[in-house]
Amino acid sequence: MRGAANQLLASTPATQVGLRRALDILFAGAATATLAPLFLIVALAIWIEGGRPILFSQLRLGQNGRPFRMYKFRKFRPDCDRHGCPLTMEGDGRLTRIGRILAASKLDELPQLWNVLRGDMALVGPRPESLAFFDCFHGGFEKLLDHKPGLVGPCQVMFRHESKLYPADVAAVDFYRQVLFPTKAKIDLAYFPRRTLASDLGWIVRAAWAIAVGSWTEYTRKNQSKESKQQTGH
Repeated sequence: MRGAANQLLASTPATQVGLRRALDILFAGAATATLAPLFLIVALAIWIEGGRPILFSQLRLGQNGRPFRMYKFRKFRPDCDRHGCPLTMEGDGRLTRIGRILAASKLDELPQLWNVLRGDMALVGPRPESLAFFDCFHGGFEKLLDHKPGLVGPCQVMFRHESKLYPADVAAVDFYRQVLFPTKAKIDLAYFPRRTLASDLGWIVRAAWAIAVGSWTEYTRKNQSKESKQQTGH
């Protein structure tokens, strides 16, 4: 049994592409069915706080540079300019109260399971970039577009607190173009050409753990902050 599993994980690249797609469909389908109540709770919370739309959609760069429409739960106020800053910073004034929770827990990403089922995205792949950063894909970085974008991956885990990295004295878009994008691109280019099914599974586990720990840490921090304010008030 263990030998068969090892052979499966160490199969040829062509076979792994098929296995990876089968895993994408199986996991995304099971996760969508299992998390359906959570989808409903999040949707209701967004609707109660700010009405429609519930979902945010945006064109992103897909495999081979083909644009596709990516879906997320809306975390910004509905009156925000859709053509504003394509990045989310810590303390972003566009975030709603529910949006701050979604951003911290990464629950806003859940609708991308639909993108995985459609084949626009994979479970594991480079983060799909906004069309605003299409011009960053040059000097070798265009090779990233050979890979299907993913819900999780090395950079999604390592830079899960990216919103805290932007310095106050530098334009966020410039900092992303000059520092963050090249850094993340180099990490992804070092991983994805050599990926295996086993290593992809490892990143899925790391991402799930990071989200669980991060969500609990954020929940604990907010509770401690509330208790501190109550004690100060007394």
